[in-house]
Amino acid sequence: MKVYLNGTFMDRSKAVVSVFDHGVLYGDGVFEGIRSYGGLVFKLEEHIDRLFESAHTIMLKIPLTKRELIEVVKQSLRINSLRDAYIRLVVTRGEGDLGLDPRKCVRPTVFVIADRIELYPKKLYEQGLQLITVATQRNVPEALNPQIKSLNYLNNILAKIEAITAGYEEAIMLSPSGYVTECTGENIFIVKGRHLLTPPPYIGVLRGITRQTVMDIGQRHRLAVSEQLLTRHDLFNADEMFLTGTAAEIVPVVKVDGRTNGGGVPGRVTEKLRAAFRQTTRTKGIRL
Repeated sequence: MKVYLNGTFMDRSKAVVSVFDHGVLYGDGVFEGIRSYGGLVFKLEEHIDRLFESAHTIMLKIPLTKRELIEVVKQSLRINSLRDAYIRLVVTRGEGDLGLDPRKCVRPTVFVIADRIELYPKKLYEQGLQLITVATQRNVPEALNPQIKSLNYLNNILAKIEAITAGYEEAIMLSPSGYVTECTGENIFIVKGRHLLTPPPYIGVLRGITRQTVMDIGQRHRLAVSEQLLTRHDLFNADEMFLTGTAAEIVPVVKVDGRTNGGGVPGRVTEKLRAAFRQTTRTKGIRL
Protein backbone atom coordinates (compact mmCIF):
# COMPACT_ATOMS: atom_id res chain seq x y z
CA MET A 1 0.00 0.00 0.00
CA LYS A 2 1.16 3.53 -0.85
CA VAL A 3 0.25 6.40 1.47
CA TYR A 4 0.36 10.08 0.56
CA LEU A 5 2.29 12.15 3.12
CA ASN A 6 3.20 15.81 2.65
CA GLY A 7 3.56 15.67 -1.12
CA THR A 8 5.00 12.17 -1.54
CA PHE A 9 3.54 8.69 -2.01
CA MET A 10 5.45 6.12 0.05
CA ASP A 11 5.11 2.63 1.48
CA ARG A 12 2.86 2.54 4.53
CA SER A 13 5.81 1.37 6.69
CA LYS A 14 7.63 4.62 5.87
CA ALA A 15 4.64 6.94 6.23
CA VAL A 16 5.32 8.30 9.72
CA VAL A 17 4.73 11.59 11.50
CA SER A 18 6.68 13.21 14.29
CA VAL A 19 5.84 12.43 17.91
CA PHE A 20 5.80 16.21 18.28
CA ASP A 21 2.97 16.57 15.75
CA HIS A 22 0.07 18.27 17.51
CA GLY A 23 -2.34 15.89 15.81
CA VAL A 24 -0.67 13.13 17.85
CA LEU A 25 -0.14 15.12 21.05
CA TYR A 26 -3.47 16.93 21.24
CA GLY A 27 -5.81 15.71 18.50
CA ASP A 28 -5.33 19.10 16.86
CA GLY A 29 -6.44 18.53 13.30
CA VAL A 30 -9.33 17.65 11.01
CA PHE A 31 -10.24 14.75 8.76
CA GLU A 32 -12.70 13.33 6.25
CA GLY A 33 -13.74 9.76 5.44
CA ILE A 34 -14.61 9.31 1.76
CA ARG A 35 -15.84 6.36 -0.31
CA SER A 36 -15.31 5.33 -3.91
CA TYR A 37 -17.61 2.95 -5.74
CA GLY A 38 -16.59 1.36 -9.03
CA GLY A 39 -14.12 4.12 -9.80
CA LEU A 40 -16.47 6.95 -8.80
CA VAL A 41 -15.52 8.96 -5.70
CA PHE A 42 -18.84 9.71 -4.02
CA LYS A 43 -19.55 13.30 -2.94
CA LEU A 44 -15.86 14.15 -3.11
CA GLU A 45 -16.34 17.87 -3.53
CA GLU A 46 -18.73 17.97 -0.58
CA HIS A 47 -16.19 16.17 1.60
CA ILE A 48 -13.41 18.54 0.56
CA ASP A 49 -15.63 21.56 1.23
CA ARG A 50 -16.42 20.25 4.71
CA LEU A 51 -12.75 19.60 5.40
CA PHE A 52 -11.91 23.20 4.54
CA GLU A 53 -14.77 24.48 6.70
CA SER A 54 -13.56 22.43 9.68
CA ALA A 55 -10.00 23.66 9.15
CA HIS A 56 -11.13 27.28 8.81
CA THR A 57 -13.04 27.12 12.08
CA ILE A 58 -9.98 25.91 14.01
CA MET A 59 -7.77 28.40 12.10
CA LEU A 60 -5.75 25.69 10.37
CA LYS A 61 -4.42 26.65 6.94
CA ILE A 62 -4.46 23.67 4.58
CA PRO A 63 -1.32 23.88 2.38
CA LEU A 64 -3.11 22.61 -0.75
CA THR A 65 -6.03 23.95 -2.74
CA LYS A 66 -9.31 22.09 -3.02
CA ARG A 67 -8.46 21.05 -6.58
CA GLU A 68 -5.06 19.77 -5.50
CA LEU A 69 -6.58 17.71 -2.68
CA ILE A 70 -9.15 16.22 -5.04
CA GLU A 71 -6.33 15.12 -7.32
CA VAL A 72 -4.40 13.63 -4.37
CA VAL A 73 -7.45 11.55 -3.43
CA LYS A 74 -7.80 10.30 -7.00
CA GLN A 75 -4.09 9.54 -7.24
CA SER A 76 -4.24 7.62 -3.94
CA LEU A 77 -6.84 5.31 -5.45
CA ARG A 78 -5.07 4.93 -8.78
CA ILE A 79 -1.63 4.21 -7.31
CA ASN A 80 -3.16 1.50 -5.09
CA SER A 81 -5.29 0.08 -7.92
CA LEU A 82 -8.48 0.62 -5.92
CA ARG A 83 -11.92 1.28 -7.35
CA ASP A 84 -14.07 0.36 -4.35
CA ALA A 85 -12.37 1.84 -1.31
CA TYR A 86 -12.45 4.01 1.80
CA ILE A 87 -10.22 7.09 1.83
CA ARG A 88 -9.08 8.80 5.01
CA LEU A 89 -7.88 12.38 4.44
CA VAL A 90 -6.20 13.99 7.46
CA VAL A 91 -4.73 17.45 8.09
CA THR A 92 -2.99 18.05 11.43
CA ARG A 93 -1.59 21.23 12.92
CA GLY A 94 1.85 19.82 12.27
CA GLU A 95 5.03 19.45 14.28
CA GLY A 96 5.47 21.79 17.22
CA ASP A 97 6.70 21.64 20.80
CA LEU A 98 5.19 20.13 23.94
CA GLY A 99 3.01 23.17 24.57
CA LEU A 100 -0.50 23.80 23.26
CA ASP A 101 0.39 26.94 21.31
CA PRO A 102 -0.54 26.30 17.65
CA ARG A 103 1.76 29.12 16.56
CA LYS A 104 4.70 26.81 17.30
CA CYS A 105 3.56 24.50 14.48
CA VAL A 106 5.17 25.82 11.31
CA ARG A 107 3.57 23.61 8.65
CA PRO A 108 0.48 21.35 8.74
CA THR A 109 0.83 17.63 8.09
CA VAL A 110 -1.33 16.19 5.29
CA PHE A 111 -1.79 12.50 4.66
CA VAL A 112 -4.18 10.33 2.69
CA ILE A 113 -4.82 6.60 3.18
CA ALA A 114 -6.81 4.60 0.63
CA ASP A 115 -7.83 1.09 1.64
CA ARG A 116 -10.79 -1.28 1.86
CA ILE A 117 -13.10 -1.20 4.86
CA GLU A 118 -15.85 -3.31 6.39
CA LEU A 119 -17.26 -1.51 9.40
CA TYR A 120 -19.85 -4.14 10.28
CA PRO A 121 -20.18 -7.81 9.30
CA LYS A 122 -22.48 -8.50 6.36
CA LYS A 123 -24.93 -10.41 8.56
CA LEU A 124 -25.72 -7.24 10.55
CA TYR A 125 -26.89 -5.52 7.37
CA GLU A 126 -29.16 -8.50 6.75
CA GLN A 127 -30.34 -9.08 10.33
CA GLY A 128 -29.99 -5.59 11.82
CA LEU A 129 -28.02 -4.07 14.69
CA GLN A 130 -28.92 -4.15 18.36
CA LEU A 131 -27.98 -0.94 20.16
CA ILE A 132 -27.56 0.21 23.74
CA THR A 133 -27.78 3.70 25.19
CA VAL A 134 -24.66 4.53 27.18
CA ALA A 135 -23.94 6.87 30.07
CA THR A 136 -21.30 8.84 28.15
CA GLN A 137 -23.07 11.93 26.87
CA ARG A 138 -22.39 13.70 23.60
CA ASN A 139 -20.17 16.76 23.90
CA VAL A 140 -22.24 19.92 24.09
CA PRO A 141 -21.92 22.06 20.93
CA GLU A 142 -20.73 24.99 23.05
CA ALA A 143 -17.69 22.93 24.08
CA LEU A 144 -16.84 21.36 20.72
CA ASN A 145 -18.99 22.14 17.69
CA PRO A 146 -20.06 18.84 16.09
CA GLN A 147 -19.65 20.32 12.60
CA ILE A 148 -15.88 20.30 13.13
CA LYS A 149 -14.66 16.84 12.11
CA SER A 150 -11.69 17.01 14.41
CA LEU A 151 -9.16 14.36 15.39
CA ASN A 152 -10.45 14.59 18.97
CA TYR A 153 -12.76 11.53 19.07
CA LEU A 154 -12.28 10.55 22.72
CA ASN A 155 -15.92 11.36 23.52
CA ASN A 156 -17.00 8.84 20.88
CA ILE A 157 -14.37 6.28 21.87
CA LEU A 158 -15.48 6.30 25.52
CA ALA A 159 -19.04 5.58 24.37
CA LYS A 160 -17.77 2.84 22.05
CA ILE A 161 -15.90 1.24 24.96
CA GLU A 162 -19.12 1.19 26.98
CA ALA A 163 -20.94 -0.55 24.13
CA ILE A 164 -18.20 -3.14 23.65
CA THR A 165 -17.93 -3.99 27.33
CA ALA A 166 -21.71 -4.46 27.43
CA GLY A 167 -21.54 -6.82 24.43
CA TYR A 168 -22.86 -4.45 21.74
CA GLU A 169 -21.37 -3.21 18.47
CA GLU A 170 -22.59 0.35 18.73
CA ALA A 171 -23.89 2.89 21.23
CA ILE A 172 -26.49 5.64 21.27
CA MET A 173 -25.29 8.89 22.83
CA LEU A 174 -27.68 11.34 24.45
CA SER A 175 -27.39 15.06 25.00
CA PRO A 176 -27.12 16.42 28.57
CA SER A 177 -30.88 17.08 28.33
CA GLY A 178 -31.59 13.46 27.44
CA TYR A 179 -32.27 13.88 23.73
CA VAL A 180 -30.95 11.44 21.16
CA THR A 181 -27.92 12.78 19.28
CA GLU A 182 -26.02 10.14 17.30
CA CYS A 183 -24.04 6.95 17.65
CA THR A 184 -20.26 6.88 18.05
CA GLY A 185 -19.69 7.09 14.30
CA GLU A 186 -23.09 7.30 12.61
CA ASN A 187 -26.18 9.47 12.37
CA ILE A 188 -29.54 8.10 13.52
CA PHE A 189 -32.85 7.91 11.62
CA ILE A 190 -36.25 6.55 12.54
CA VAL A 191 -39.27 5.82 10.37
CA LYS A 192 -42.74 6.47 11.77
CA GLY A 193 -45.46 5.90 9.21
CA ARG A 194 -44.50 8.06 6.22
CA HIS A 195 -42.23 10.24 8.35
CA LEU A 196 -38.43 9.98 8.20
CA LEU A 197 -36.98 11.68 11.27
CA THR A 198 -33.44 12.47 12.40
CA PRO A 199 -32.06 14.64 15.25
CA PRO A 200 -31.21 18.28 14.40
CA PRO A 201 -27.57 19.40 14.20
CA TYR A 202 -27.89 21.94 17.04
CA ILE A 203 -28.40 19.13 19.57
CA GLY A 204 -24.83 17.90 18.93
CA VAL A 205 -25.06 16.08 15.61
CA LEU A 206 -22.72 16.12 12.64
CA ARG A 207 -24.33 17.12 9.34
CA GLY A 208 -23.31 13.84 7.77
CA ILE A 209 -22.92 13.70 4.02
CA THR A 210 -24.54 10.26 3.89
CA ARG A 211 -27.21 11.65 6.24
CA GLN A 212 -28.03 14.43 3.78
CA THR A 213 -28.01 12.01 0.85
CA VAL A 214 -30.54 9.78 2.61
CA MET A 215 -32.73 12.79 3.44
CA ASP A 216 -32.71 13.77 -0.24
CA ILE A 217 -33.55 10.20 -1.29
CA GLY A 218 -36.35 10.10 1.28
CA GLN A 219 -37.90 13.23 -0.17
CA ARG A 220 -37.75 11.75 -3.66
CA HIS A 221 -39.61 8.73 -2.29
CA ARG A 222 -42.28 11.09 -0.93
CA LEU A 223 -41.46 10.59 2.70
CA ALA A 224 -42.04 13.47 5.11
CA VAL A 225 -38.41 14.15 6.00
CA SER A 226 -37.64 16.36 8.98
CA GLU A 227 -35.14 17.09 11.74
CA GLN A 228 -36.76 16.71 15.15
CA LEU A 229 -35.76 16.33 18.76
CA LEU A 230 -36.02 12.64 19.59
CA THR A 231 -36.05 10.79 22.90
CA ARG A 232 -35.43 7.13 23.64
CA HIS A 233 -39.22 6.73 23.78
CA ASP A 234 -39.32 7.71 20.10
CA LEU A 235 -36.67 5.13 19.24
CA PHE A 236 -38.44 2.38 21.20
CA ASN A 237 -41.70 3.02 19.34
CA ALA A 238 -40.36 3.64 15.84
CA ASP A 239 -41.62 1.52 12.96
CA GLU A 240 -38.06 1.28 11.68
CA MET A 241 -34.65 2.59 12.61
CA PHE A 242 -31.29 2.77 10.85
CA LEU A 243 -27.88 4.42 11.03
CA THR A 244 -25.98 6.26 8.31
CA GLY A 245 -22.32 7.09 7.76
CA THR A 246 -19.68 7.11 5.07
CA ALA A 247 -18.09 3.89 6.30
CA ALA A 248 -21.29 2.24 7.55
CA GLU A 249 -23.46 3.44 4.63
CA ILE A 250 -27.00 2.46 5.80
CA VAL A 251 -27.26 -0.20 8.51
CA PRO A 252 -30.65 -1.24 9.93
CA VAL A 253 -31.39 -1.34 13.66
CA VAL A 254 -33.84 -3.89 15.08
CA LYS A 255 -33.50 -3.47 18.85
CA VAL A 256 -32.69 -0.61 21.22
CA ASP A 257 -32.09 -1.20 24.94
CA GLY A 258 -33.97 -4.49 24.74
CA ARG A 259 -36.98 -3.03 22.89
CA THR A 260 -37.65 -4.42 19.42
CA ASN A 261 -38.23 -2.00 16.54
CA GLY A 262 -41.06 -2.94 14.20
CA GLY A 263 -41.01 -6.66 13.59
CA GLY A 264 -37.44 -7.16 14.73
CA VAL A 265 -36.14 -7.33 11.15
CA PRO A 266 -34.88 -4.61 8.76
CA GLY A 267 -37.91 -2.63 7.60
CA ARG A 268 -39.33 -2.10 4.14
CA VAL A 269 -38.58 1.63 4.02
CA THR A 270 -35.01 1.05 5.21
CA GLU A 271 -34.46 -1.52 2.46
CA LYS A 272 -35.87 0.82 -0.20
CA LEU A 273 -33.60 3.61 0.96
CA ARG A 274 -30.59 1.26 0.98
CA ALA A 275 -31.32 0.17 -2.58
CA ALA A 276 -31.71 3.77 -3.74
CA PHE A 277 -28.52 4.77 -1.94
CA ARG A 278 -26.57 1.97 -3.62
CA GLN A 279 -27.86 3.10 -6.99
CA THR A 280 -26.86 6.69 -6.25
CA THR A 281 -23.30 5.74 -5.28
CA ARG A 282 -22.86 3.71 -8.47
CA THR A 283 -23.96 6.49 -10.79
CA LYS A 284 -22.85 9.78 -9.21
CA GLY A 285 -19.36 10.89 -8.29
CA ILE A 286 -16.02 12.12 -9.59
CA ARG A 287 -14.42 9.57 -11.88
CA LEU A 288 -10.80 8.51 -11.33
